[in-house]
Amino acid sequence: MNCKMRLTLALSMLAIFTLTRAQEALPVLNLTLDKAIELALSDNPTMKVAEHEITLKEVAKKEAWQSLLPSVSIDGTVSYDIKVAEIKTSMGSFKMGMDDANTWNGGLNVSLPIYAPAIYRSIQMGKKDIELAVEKSRGSKLDLINQVKKAYYQLMLAQDSYNVLMESYKLTERNYNVVKAKYEQGKVSEYDKISAEVQYRSVWPNVVSGKNAVALAKLQLKVLMGVTADVDLAINDKLSNYEERMHIDATSASQISLDGNSTLRQLDFNGELLNQQRKMLNSNFQPTLALVGSYQYLSRSNTNWEFYNYKWSNSSNVALSLSIPLFKASNFTKLKSNKIQQWQLAETRINTERQLRMQAQSQLDKMSSSAEQLETNKKSVELAKKEVSISEKRYEVGKGTILELNSSQVSLTNVQLTYNNSIYDYLVAKSEFETIIGKE
Repeated sequence: MNCKMRLTLALSMLAIFTLTRAQEALPVLNLTLDKAIELALSDNPTMKVAEHEITLKEVAKKEAWQSLLPSVSIDGTVSYDIKVAEIKTSMGSFKMGMDDANTWNGGLNVSLPIYAPAIYRSIQMGKKDIELAVEKSRGSKLDLINQVKKAYYQLMLAQDSYNVLMESYKLTERNYNVVKAKYEQGKVSEYDKISAEVQYRSVWPNVVSGKNAVALAKLQLKVLMGVTADVDLAINDKLSNYEERMHIDATSASQISLDGNSTLRQLDFNGELLNQQRKMLNSNFQPTLALVGSYQYLSRSNTNWEFYNYKWSNSSNVALSLSIPLFKASNFTKLKSNKIQQWQLAETRINTERQLRMQAQSQLDKMSSSAEQLETNKKSVELAKKEVSISEKRYEVGKGTILELNSSQVSLTNVQLTYNNSIYDYLVAKSEFETIIGKE
């Protein structure tokens, strides 16, 4: 090995060592399910966006209220009359000012709505908009909690599966060492040694996959919680801790109520918004009344630009402005569109409710099925462990074969994984069901 290759190898070893040390030095965040949900609700960007949406609707409502306040403006114009208008009558002609002169005009205008139905309806729509935004935020919260729960359960499943695979690997390694020792003593055939070694080595790729699944599950949970990537997650929890709750929860779910479902509630709020919109469109057929006042300062027929020497006059007035709409074709078209939208929303709600009830029933069935399978799976694990023990003893005394031993070990691994999956399936179905019914 030349010097360059040695240097490359040394650098590679140093990099691996540094990476390993960096991974070991990562701070550990110990999690429970409640803590994971709490962190997600406080740090997840989705929840922050939902909160800003509520704030935005509150500002819009405030803007609608401000439409009832008086509006004040100051206007000013400067014009130069090249040739002014002239009125000609039988008595003679009269000019409306002077040619080649300028006019200065400044004014203060005030307008106060006294009766404005469209503004009142806009205020009511603002209230419904806020209620809809709050419900959307609640829906986002329920959805986020569901995602965090499933990610937490996925991490538990990945860890438990990894532990099962590690136990299986250690068991096959121990058996391989026993068979190898017997082969070296001439007590077993080479076939037994090769079979045990194949079994031993075939488990390791599954262990590596299980380790990667744990890392992926942690990453997914980090993303949902809004946690930075330089923190390692640790949960002192396992699926078997939830075994006792399965029987209670599965038997207590009796009647499906969708009163708390966020999707249906949002559709109901949208329906109320369409009703308010219809009332606002109807206000286009109603009169409006406003109080208008103005004050003007005017100087006309000035032949120079020395405005500080001009002669000024002022005027003021107060008026009631009444506007009665008689006909506008688009008002009728907008009302028809609103009615069609209400029909569409009603049909959408009926279809959505049917689908949600079907989904809720499906999740209940999954919960019930998982709970029923639990006892069988638990008994299967006990029997599989007993089978492995018997197979080992039979092989030790020469009455069993290596195939029986390998088969019992594979069966034990499979039933342990199935046992964990049945609990995981139940917990996921329960989380989905609680999201559908809107349980907080």
